[in-house]
Amino acid sequence: MHIVSYPIRTFKITTVCYHTHMSTLVDNKKVHFNYEITDTFEAGIELVGHEVKSLKKSQGSLDGSYVIIRGAEAFIVGMFVPPYQENNTPEGYEARRNRRLLLGTKEIQELANLEGEKGLTIVPISVYNKGSLIKVKIGIAKGKKQYDKRETIKKRETDRTVRREFRDR
Repeated sequence: MHIVSYPIRTFKITTVCYHTHMSTLVDNKKVHFNYEITDTFEAGIELVGHEVKSLKKSQGSLDGSYVIIRGAEAFIVGMFVPPYQENNTPEGYEARRNRRLLLGTKEIQELANLEGEKGLTIVPISVYNKGSLIKVKIGIAKGKKQYDKRETIKKRETDRTVRREFRDR
């Protein structure tokens, strides 16, 4: 009887973990106060290199911006992205230029149909990064009336007082 030994092979198994860490870069703070959001979409955005750097430093603003559909393309209008470095900015750079949104054709068609309805508009909610990509969260919104805004303020104040009461106990 003899023992046959076989060489043991060890395999180094490496796992690649793709983190989908999402951090909000720019937020439209007034959108939930001025509008009632019914549906949301995630869209990519076409940017120039220094605009990406500027947004990753959380510079920029979505105040007063909205989304339009022209032809088979969606554009964000009125989004402010300041230059990353003032001295190295290309000539003729516009901080409030229209930027193309990257959506599928079915999504664009759905947004175009909803945009045509009376009282509905498409507004950007936030800009965030998903991995190494920059995304825009857009929403179908219906404008609130003045009494709805007052109701929102009252609800917020009552929630604050309740939280204060619990905290003080």
